[in-house]
Amino acid sequence: MTDILPSYVQGAWWTPDDVSDAVDVRDASTGEVVTRISTNGLDFAGALEYARTVGQASLGRLTFHQRALLLKQFAQALTERKDELYELSARGGTTKTDAMVDIDGGIGVLFTYSSKGQRELPNTQVVVDGPAERLSKDGTFLGRHVYSRLPGVAVQINAFNFPVWGSLEKFAPAFLAGVPTLVKPATPTGYLAEAYVRVLVDSGLLPEGTLQLVSGSVPGLLDALRLGDLVSFTGSASTAERLKGHESVRTGGVRFTSETDSINASVLGKDAAPGTPEFDAFVKSVVTELTVKAGQKCTAIRRVIVPERMRGAVMAAIGDRIAQRVVIGDPRAEGVTMGPLASREQRAEVLRQVGRLVDAGGRIVLGSLDAPEVVHADGSRSADPDGAFVAPILLEFEDPWTDAVHRIEAFGPVASVLGYGETADAIALVAAGRGSLVTSVASHDANEVVDLVSGIAAYNGRVLVLDRDDARTSTGHGSPVPHLVHGGPGRAGGGEELGGIRAVLHHMQRTAIQGSPDMLTAITGEWHAGAAADAGGRHPFRKPLSELRIGDRVTSQPREVTLDDIEHFAEFTGDTFYAHMDEEAASANPFFPGRVAHGYLLVSFAAGLFVDPDPGPVLANYGLENLRFLTPVSPGDSIRVDLTAKQITPRETDDYGEVRWDAVLTNQRDEVVATYDVLTLVAKEWAPTVG
Repeated sequence: MTDILPSYVQGAWWTPDDVSDAVDVRDASTGEVVTRISTNGLDFAGALEYARTVGQASLGRLTFHQRALLLKQFAQALTERKDELYELSARGGTTKTDAMVDIDGGIGVLFTYSSKGQRELPNTQVVVDGPAERLSKDGTFLGRHVYSRLPGVAVQINAFNFPVWGSLEKFAPAFLAGVPTLVKPATPTGYLAEAYVRVLVDSGLLPEGTLQLVSGSVPGLLDALRLGDLVSFTGSASTAERLKGHESVRTGGVRFTSETDSINASVLGKDAAPGTPEFDAFVKSVVTELTVKAGQKCTAIRRVIVPERMRGAVMAAIGDRIAQRVVIGDPRAEGVTMGPLASREQRAEVLRQVGRLVDAGGRIVLGSLDAPEVVHADGSRSADPDGAFVAPILLEFEDPWTDAVHRIEAFGPVASVLGYGETADAIALVAAGRGSLVTSVASHDANEVVDLVSGIAAYNGRVLVLDRDDARTSTGHGSPVPHLVHGGPGRAGGGEELGGIRAVLHHMQRTAIQGSPDMLTAITGEWHAGAAADAGGRHPFRKPLSELRIGDRVTSQPREVTLDDIEHFAEFTGDTFYAHMDEEAASANPFFPGRVAHGYLLVSFAAGLFVDPDPGPVLANYGLENLRFLTPVSPGDSIRVDLTAKQITPRETDDYGEVRWDAVLTNQRDEVVATYDVLTLVAKEWAPTVG
């Protein structure tokens, strides 16, 4: 008898004693049983509590940067063993190209979040949001928004089509935020999710309690959730609505986000006639979305919206490309470019939905409801009525406003061609889908594109514009990237995933913190104006990271700015703007009392005032941020600078880190002349050279 697919809970692999309810999982091409699934007797409440206690404690000992480094190591561990995952993936009907999208795509998400975590997050455990707000006249009472991690567990309920990518794109931001994850993959491809989790467990890299896997159904799981937990769901809109209605979500404070099936569209611009690069890119994109993963993608094109006069040309071009490039069969057979659906049940469901579209007025112009001829693993060819194969199906609707085509999704290699007259009609047809994950536009007419995008953006989570300039480099209609948001309004679920650091913040709580500058400095790890500062002892530039502290400061002596200084700087740099060189013209300017010093002259003087010139732990100045000039400086005025260590970020993999310094220039009347942040790279340790 085939073995039961194990779950990984509470730090150990688990299988049930009673498997009387076990479900067979079959190879999508051959129908052979691959594994069996059961969670009979699994302690769901115990698994959740293990995550909230052990997992939270493990991640709570790590900073964002330390978690980010682990994500990179997870990606490397999976890369080393991805051939095993590829081999397993073929059982689900995926070709090598399909597997690359899922497996390499998932690994890529880990690499991306590792990089972003180290570059865009502090090496702490909280994230500040926006500047501090001054809530009292004297600056002793401030407010600031701060993100801190949720105290519970991130439960992910995933679809069958992307068992690796679909899980890792949720896991990576949760882990980076510091929230442990419990994964519930879909049954038909759960064995691939089990395989990637096993690789990570075997690597020994996973902090205890941070990743658990439930291989099978989860009865009662939502009953055990509570405030501080969150659910991320990918699947059907009907299931999402049912989960949203659960008491723990509706009144219990459990966060819920969903990414559901949607009737995505691709629009061919009126300028993109046959023979143009845009027409070719459009046809290629439609065929790709019909055939990659056998059309089993939540982002696949379901509505092909084209100018009415081009409808026949588009359908002919799609048919030609499929005939020339698509070979259906067992992914393990040489030359196969499109595999079966994930299961025979899925095939039956797709054909049922196609039948509904036909009943509503759709006409099949490519493909059929019959079992197609396929290439078997041994290279032979025959129709396979027992497999999960469906040939690409293209329908056309004479009436593009038929409600069914905007409402019914056949989740497989199926799309419908709709004609439009004016741009406004194309926009209305896209909107008729009631919310989509993505719509693509193929056009080289900027005015047309602006009109289309302006009209459809609010109905989509993502819009891809294809033209001759980006067609070869585009990642494609159906490929979300971790840098940009994935999700959509309305029927698409109303949720949002990925989007870079935005996804990390979805696993955190934003809280308005009010208090004194000293308290906000302690809470955020970032110095605030008015907090204690230490200007005594050694110059801060003589201190390595191991000795430098938030609030260390240098206060300079004043320096007078003369007319000769201004004129020399103007002549030396070539900046002879009238405000610096023409007294009469400068006086007529409403912002200046007369000739004034260049702002960059003042910044240069400030560097000379605060710098310690001798070799030391400060290795480099790599930029300024947030520079503002607030008060003009006239000849004869004096300036001085206060430079305070504002934020210290050690790099986990280097022998140096970043220090952000708060720079404030004031004049002899104590008016603030300029403010900005100075960014430096500072050694963690420094031993002065003895000469």
